Order: sequence, then C-alpha cells, then structure tokens
Amino acid sequence: MSRVTEIRYVGYGVVDLEAERRFYEDEWELELVPSDDGMAWFKAKGHDEHHVVRLRQADENRIDVVALAAETRADVDALCAKVAASGAKIVHQPRPLTTPGGGYGFRFFDPDGMQFEISSDVARGSKAEVGHWDGVPVKISHIVFHSPDHQAFVAWWCDVLGFKVSDWLGDFFAFLRCNSAHHRIAVLPGPPCLNHVAYDMTGVDGMMRGAHRLKVKGTPIQWGPGRHTAGNNAFSYFVTPGGFAVEYTAELEEVDFETHEPKVLIPAPLVMDQWGIGVGGPQTMPHPVPNPGLFVAVEA
Repeated sequence: MSRVTEIRYVGYGVVDLEAERRFYEDEWELELVPSDDGMAWFKAKGHDEHHVVRLRQADENRIDVVALAAETRADVDALCAKVAASGAKIVHQPRPLTTPGGGYGFRFFDPDGMQFEISSDVARGSKAEVGHWDGVPVKISHIVFHSPDHQAFVAWWCDVLGFKVSDWLGDFFAFLRCNSAHHRIAVLPGPPCLNHVAYDMTGVDGMMRGAHRLKVKGTPIQWGPGRHTAGNNAFSYFVTPGGFAVEYTAELEEVDFETHEPKVLIPAPLVMDQWGIGVGGPQTMPHPVPNPGLFVAVEA
C-alpha cells in the first residue's frame, strides 16, 4: 500500500529573515544550501536529505508547507488520489518540482488547512559523519501539530497517508509512525498550527553539547533537559527568533512498523518527563494560535 515514509523539510515564512537565517546557520548548526530564489534553504549535516528547512521573507510568521516523502512516483500518484478522495483540497497535482533538489510531488491542504507536500525522487545531498560530541543535528526526527479535532486528525493521517498509532498519552496526545521510528508525527488538541519540530542528535551527550552551544550564543533551554515516556526520547526545547519551537532529541525508540501495538500512558509529571529535573515545562512553550493563512497556498 502506498504511504508516506519520512519527513523531508519544513518551510517557514518569517518577518525577520536574517535573524532566523542566523539562528539556523550559526546556532542550530545547519548548512546553507545554494539557491538563487531569495530564500534560505538548509540541510542537516548528518543525513543526505537535500534540505530540512526553508525560510521565506513574509509579512507574518507562519508555516508555509511541511514536506513528506514517498518511495516512488507511483506512490505519489496513489497518495494524491487518496487525498483527493478523502475530500481534502489539492493545491497542485503531481508534477516535477522546481524547488532545490527537484523531484516529483503534489501539494494539498489537510482537513485543518495546513499545507503539505508529498514527493519522491528528490536529489540526495551530502552526508557527513556526526561525532558523538559534535552537538549538531543529524536529521529531522519528528513534528508535532495541534488540531481542533485531534481524533479526526489521527484517523485521517492513518487512513489516507498510511500512518499507524504507536501510543496515546491519555486521550489527548497521539504519536504516529510511518517507519520504524516510534513517531514521526504527533498531535494534541488546539488550534491548527505547529507545536514543534524535533531534530535527532547523536545521543544524550550530543543533545547536551548542542544545548551548551545554544546557551553560549544566547538561546537558553525553554524546557528540559528531560526524557519523555512515549518514545522514550531525551529532549531539550528551544524557541527561534521567529517564535517557533524546536527540539534537540536523542534515543527515540525504534519499533516494528507493522506489528507494534499501541498503549495508553496515564498523564503524570514523571510520564511527561521521566527525569523531572529540567527547567520549564509544557506551560513555558509558545502558546498555540492558528497558523496564519490556513487554506491559503504558498507556492514557494
């Protein structure tokens, strides 16, 4: 069955392009990808995904697009047909992509109005060995969203895009997988918007070394360090100059995509954070507000 298999990148519109660009290049330690379109494209050093972040000058801070991967062009075509059949709005049909790295894909709005892209055949980029103590992101780990009807969100992502539920935290926080990672997408109630984007690090030491670099450069930990129960991943959360939450994470649980059975975790302080020693908490993260421009396509 055709399904989404991975995350590719997140495209942001930002009011202060230069400040956000400096953050991702100088603090977050992503690598700038050459382009001539006036936007800033970044890749993670430890993976061959062509790019993981795209920044565009905009009149307001917003998520423009979240790009996901499928294995083949046939999978892209099949997924487009499934998205259309579900009643979701197609922005453009499968076609050759003109963004850096090329490829073949389509764009659509999910039922909440967030814009997504699914693509295959995107050119691969360079890949460097990331050392244990380097403290730089290897790749995007997962993305968490808010949805005004999170139960419907879960059903749609599983029925249409081929995700499976890995775990629930109570009845309000669902963790969805599209490969062997415990979760690539997660959702909790709220207005339609991004909660955060997480990046894999080389273990807890790599996460902490990265957190040290950000602290030295003036970006403190917003929440953490800690370790979640769902996925068993270590975490430290930060906020970009544009107000977007980002996470360094490590040691996310691997599961069998086909056979893993979900469980329901009972919410408690030492379930949200098994260590219970970090600063902040969910209440210190950016307050969710509807993503500007819902159901308004950004072509870039």
